[in-house]
Amino acid sequence: MRDSASGPPGGLFGSLRSAGATLLAILHTRFELLSMELEEGWIRLAAILAWFLVAVFCAGLGIVFAALFFALLLWDTNPLLALAIPAFLFLLVAGLACRVAIRKVRSKPRFFAASLAELEKDRQQFTSRHE
Repeated sequence: MRDSASGPPGGLFGSLRSAGATLLAILHTRFELLSMELEEGWIRLAAILAWFLVAVFCAGLGIVFAALFFALLLWDTNPLLALAIPAFLFLLVAGLACRVAIRKVRSKPRFFAASLAELEKDRQQFTSRHE
């Protein structure tokens, strides 16, 4: 005799098992996508922080050289060129690094945008099947 609890392969328990497996696969995919988005977010944050540190470092050196430049402005004329060029180069790099960091902050993607889009697709498919 057959075990009545197992039912036919396409019976209620088979359908429930199949639905559970599908649900687990969907959840696994969504969590995988979510973890990838978190990792990309951390990488993006680290890049922004690195550019910010470059900007702060170069601005600090530029300020020191600019201060020395103006201090020596009253003395001989030859050391000024040696101090002015590095000061202006560091200030230029600091300005460029700030622009890059600001552009990265402004162009940030919506947090968990891909996960939310996939969940919205799942919701629409689910509601269209049950109407």
